[in-house]
Formats: sequence, structure tokens, C-alpha cells
Amino acid sequence: MRHNKHHSSLGVTREHRAAMLSNLAASLIQHGRIQTTLTKAKALRPFIEKVITKAKQAKAKTEKKDALHLRRLALRDVRDENAVTLLFNEKVEQFVNRNGGYTRIYKLGARQSDAAEIALIEFVKADDVGYKKTRRKSSGKSKKSQPTEAAAAAAESTESAPAPEEGKA
Repeated sequence: MRHNKHHSSLGVTREHRAAMLSNLAASLIQHGRIQTTLTKAKALRPFIEKVITKAKQAKAKTEKKDALHLRRLALRDVRDENAVTLLFNEKVEQFVNRNGGYTRIYKLGARQSDAAEIALIEFVKADDVGYKKTRRKSSGKSKKSQPTEAAAAAAESTESAPAPEEGKA
């Protein structure tokens, strides 16, 4: 069975992958942005966003024991105590009003030595709204029920032509 296989293995063992993501997450928390390969950046995104969600939940908790539990869960993933402290005490403020999408990945091109795709992953600012999504206006009817331009032009030409008179032969 292939349970729990939905993530990228990054070509290393499970333990190495966990350590690598932990180190990348700690660097991202401390520096705000890091440059890495595109594959590692895509693997880091869900990892760090789950840790940030734990920090947000800890900030919302009223009881100290609940917040401490979430901090320890985050410390299990990101094994750098200084980075977790920085995230839970200071950096969580910029994510309070965001519902997900805490990171952004920029593609930078290929690396010279081995042609690996390089990317820059960074935290999204608190006031950044990102790209606005454009919505298509729908008239409520499907495309199939709407006449095409050629059919509409043909209908107009038959309407504008004079109708034949019935009394004359």
C-alpha cells in the first residue's frame, strides 16, 4: 500500500528529509527569505505553513498550557528553539489576519553548475493582498444556448428584408 506517500521525497531518506525541512524552515523564520532549489521550496511551503498555523492557534489560546502544547508541537517539526521562539513571539503578528498563503515562491532560473531550478521563498507581508482574481461575467446561460455571431447575423438579415406580400401573384 502507498499510504502517506503524497509528498516529494527529495531523493533522500525520510529522516534526512525531515532534518532538511527543519533546517530550511528555521532559516526561513530567521531571515524572512531564503534561496533554494524549486523542489525544496515547494516541499517547504506546506511544512512551514502548518507551523505558522500552530503559532496562530497558540496566540489565540487563552490558557497557557494549550499554547505551550502547540509550541512543543512546532518544536517537534522545526528543531531550532530560537527560530520557534522568534516565530511564536514576534513573527506571528504579521500572519494573524491572513487565512493561509503565508509564503510566496519566485522562480529565479537555472543554476549554472547543475542546471537545477533555483527559487526564492519568502514570507508574504501582512498588508500584501497579492494578485486580484478576475471573475468572468456570466449571463446565466450556457454557451450552447447563446447564438453564435454568424447565426445572429443571419437572423438580422432575414428580419430586415421586406416580407413578401400575400395578395399579389
